[in-house]
Amino acid sequence: MSVNMKRALAVLTIIVLVAGWYISLFGIGKRSSVKEALKYGLDIRGGVYVVMEAKTDELKLNDQELKELMEQTRAVLDNRVNELGVAESSVTIEGKNRLRIEMPGVDNADDAIAAIGTTAKLYFMLADGTIALDGSNVKDAQVATAGSKYKILLQFDSEGGKAFEEATRKAFTGVVEPKVEGMSKNEIAIVLDGAIIVHPTVSEVISGGHCEMTGNYSKEEATTTAALIRGGALPVELEEIQSSVQTATIGADALDQSIIAGAIGLGIVFLLMLIFYGMLGFMADIALLLYVIMFLWAMVAFRVVLTLPGIAALILSIGMAVDANVIIFARIKEEIVAGKSIRAAVDSGFKNALSTVLDAQITTLIAAIVLYEVGTTSVKGFALTLMIGIVFSIFTAVVVTQIFISLIANSKKFCKNRFFGVNEDGTPRQLLNKSFNFIRNRKIYYVVSVVIIVIGLMFSVIRGMNYGIDFTGGTNIQLEMHKQVNIDEVKDTISEYKLNPSIIYTGEDNTQVQIKTIKALENADRAKVIKTLSDKYNLTEKDILAAEQFGPSVGDELKANALKAVLIAAIGMLIYIILRFKSWKYGLSAVVGVGHDVLMVIAFYAIFGYTVNNPFIAAILTLVGYSINDTIVIFDRVRENKSLFKKNTNEQNLDLSINQTLNRTIMTSLTTLVVMVPLLIMVSTAIREFIIPLMVGVIVGCASSIFVCTPLYYDLCKSEDTSKYERAMQLKNKKKK
Repeated sequence: MSVNMKRALAVLTIIVLVAGWYISLFGIGKRSSVKEALKYGLDIRGGVYVVMEAKTDELKLNDQELKELMEQTRAVLDNRVNELGVAESSVTIEGKNRLRIEMPGVDNADDAIAAIGTTAKLYFMLADGTIALDGSNVKDAQVATAGSKYKILLQFDSEGGKAFEEATRKAFTGVVEPKVEGMSKNEIAIVLDGAIIVHPTVSEVISGGHCEMTGNYSKEEATTTAALIRGGALPVELEEIQSSVQTATIGADALDQSIIAGAIGLGIVFLLMLIFYGMLGFMADIALLLYVIMFLWAMVAFRVVLTLPGIAALILSIGMAVDANVIIFARIKEEIVAGKSIRAAVDSGFKNALSTVLDAQITTLIAAIVLYEVGTTSVKGFALTLMIGIVFSIFTAVVVTQIFISLIANSKKFCKNRFFGVNEDGTPRQLLNKSFNFIRNRKIYYVVSVVIIVIGLMFSVIRGMNYGIDFTGGTNIQLEMHKQVNIDEVKDTISEYKLNPSIIYTGEDNTQVQIKTIKALENADRAKVIKTLSDKYNLTEKDILAAEQFGPSVGDELKANALKAVLIAAIGMLIYIILRFKSWKYGLSAVVGVGHDVLMVIAFYAIFGYTVNNPFIAAILTLVGYSINDTIVIFDRVRENKSLFKKNTNEQNLDLSINQTLNRTIMTSLTTLVVMVPLLIMVSTAIREFIIPLMVGVIVGCASSIFVCTPLYYDLCKSEDTSKYERAMQLKNKKKK
């Protein structure tokens, strides 16, 4: 590519960058700002979600039959939710036999959950208890006016019309013997979820597949009844195993705080890049600014739902975008220190760093794909956010940064060492300027790691892990009390429900209370508890900030999916590394390091008693991909040094490789941590639950690549340091024995 072409692309990039940020922040014309254009999850926007599990054990269906049954059920529920008039609602299948119903911005959460929770088959019943037809025969149910009141208009399919005509004939002529309490012989009941929702009197034989139901209905009664009838019959019984009611207050505050925290973290990263990489760092900052707006507008274009965990993924991906730049800059600085001209150093630096960048990012991408395939809906959003970030980080680092750096390398004014992070005497400007002997002390590192992991396992066995209610099953209710109330008084107020709850203060000035119990309360039972507290403390519906319940089976599935995801990701990364490095020793060392990192984070949680929950699982699975980055970078350098310095022993080459990449390892970990620290301090518990394991994982991953993976590779390759004569003597002595 010619210099003039690069200049044109650089100018175009700056124009796009300035215009993109202006539009992103303020909008233009009818185009909204990016904050307004993004779709937000329930944890930010507020609303209701319910997870239903189909009772299919007795049906003995094969996989294809189960898939068809769940799709049919999803369609019916989707219709039912849409009939409630909820904008942007969604019904999705989770796993094999579960459905997740999300209703953002719902005002009356209890009514919404009750409506979608009416999951049994809809049917029409005569007074003697016989079923005349079911809801699958109903084509439509609409509301019409009847004077000052309202009526319901029903339309049946051909089969239903005939069955309904026969039923009305029996009811009208009174030939049935009433056996159902509350019904007369001239009535037909419409039954849903085992309960009679209406039982109108039949005044004539109705044919033609149409009928009117009159009964002095109010508009609300008629609309609700018609919606339930229109929802149709579900082909299988469903059980509520998880539900959540969220107000927008907590999530909206967390979103605003996340934006501020992210800006602070990003500003610190920009400053660090300028300090340690000079003009290179400035070019990287331009690429990062472009990366952020590309990322956000890609979220808008693909209609990706941004959740609080997704914000954590965005912040993490910024750290990974920095990592790609740092790898490239480190190679450029090395080439300059080795005596190459700046222009030659830039060309060879990008060329030598490209495979490392791709290897490091692709291994993380493998973990993100597995996370997307195995995870629940919220975790899928986290994984998709991470995947978008990986793709754009590669583009901005490899394409955009290269254009700008190539231009300054061809500039007489800026083509100087000080602008490329190198001192005038030819020494690199970096955090550490000292070499260490890592391999020699490897057994100490092994012992330290084993001791920490064993202590963690002992704590997990003796004291047990601190599992959240999404693992154990249970209920969480968060209320705004408008003042600091006495927790013992709150416990006494709900003592009749025998919940044995854990109650803590939350929010500013401790005016909110969070009530947790391992007893999984369904919507109706939660409503009773909330009503009791509302009556006691004069609370309104807006004061109910969150109400969630998790069935115990949810936690079991989370654990199983997490284990499956770790294993699949590890196998995928192992295969990739073996193919790329053409040696199983690299792959095994890297995957053992991943296992080490996971166990270390679990040990941390066991020792310090942090809550293990759904965000923790997602963070662990992300760590699987992220922690291998450092190892790949070191191994890539090991592979290179082994071909360059063939006379060196493995120990010499491994120590050399670690020391050559040490500043990059520290810098990458530092910038990633710096971005996360403001989030940890400023934002809500929901994000903090993602950030803590990620921060621990970044530290552990940085350490394990140096102190565990590379030494382990050395132990696997010990025989390579043995001379032919020594191997012959060892074989001879072995035969003598």
